Amino acid sequence: MSIDIETTKNIAGLARLDLSELETEGFTEKLNGIMDWIEQLQAVDTDGVEPLAKVNDIETLMRADVVNDGDCRDDVLKNAAESLEGYYVVGKVVE
Repeated sequence: MSIDIETTKNIAGLARLDLSELETEGFTEKLNGIMDWIEQLQAVDTDGVEPLAKVNDIETLMRADVVNDGDCRDDVLKNAAESLEGYYVVGKVVE
């Protein structure tokens, strides 16, 4: 299937795109490339291939949903410019 410039203008109108003539020609070439790729995909023999719900059958390991403080306060505060008694010290920003 080939896309002509009028079809590209129609698609651009539906998408509410205001394209110049040069842009319309460029998009026409790109759309034709996409259509060629689709034709290549349609040529692939998929008879006997079961559809996949997911790529692999590995079960996701789940951790316990437990609330905690992360136990890494000291590591986090290493990044602070200034800290006091386990908290960030932030300068006054509103007067």
